Amino acid sequence: MSAPTSRRSRQYLRWFGFIAALAWLSSCSILPSETIAIYQLPPSSIVPATAPDRLPLTLHIAKGDSSRVTDSQRVLILNQDNRISAYKSVRWSDPPPVLLRNQLASAFRADGRLSLVSDSNPNLTRDLELSGDLDAFHVEHSAGTTVAVVRFYAVLAQPARNRILAARGFESRQPVNGKGMPEVVAAFGKGADEVGREIIGWTIQHGNSMQAGGNEMPASAGRTNPPEEKP
Repeated sequence: MSAPTSRRSRQYLRWFGFIAALAWLSSCSILPSETIAIYQLPPSSIVPATAPDRLPLTLHIAKGDSSRVTDSQRVLILNQDNRISAYKSVRWSDPPPVLLRNQLASAFRADGRLSLVSDSNPNLTRDLELSGDLDAFHVEHSAGTTVAVVRFYAVLAQPARNRILAARGFESRQPVNGKGMPEVVAAFGKGADEVGREIIGWTIQHGNSMQAGGNEMPASAGRTNPPEEKP
């Protein structure tokens, strides 16, 4: 083998070794993995109704529909230019439609004016069903303030008659009192509770009207809430 050919061969080998080393380094990153903080909503602050007029009705709460963006575990920010971003290294414990459904179920059970509240099995016999669309579950920065926005369009139906009783939009805009993620989560908790209180009152109002105007015995007559399962 001539000297020039030998030198070229050695150069090819060096380049091959260099490329192989780069490939190995890319597959074995020495950088630490990103730490993700997981948040859930604070426990509902709704308390039992004062002197509750208990209705012999069951309610099933369905998971609300939402856009693909909202149905994500990222904590979203809606910017002034309508650009959507998200807080870095932070996630919800569940997508917002699930968070809100669970929060509403806890709130209805705490209120205590319905005989039974279900959020897990839609095949159970129920007198009322609450569903809807979660239109917003994000943070907005506007005019120097930061607010947590929860907007839900609720639909209350009577499944046994395949009938919609009422539909209405609910919205809460809670200020974020601080710059940390705990303050953001607290604002979402207050917003979910505000929406929950209004939905409970609205549902009870239509439940009373249904009872007063109908002669049929509710499918849930005599039932009570089962004990909540412990995690």
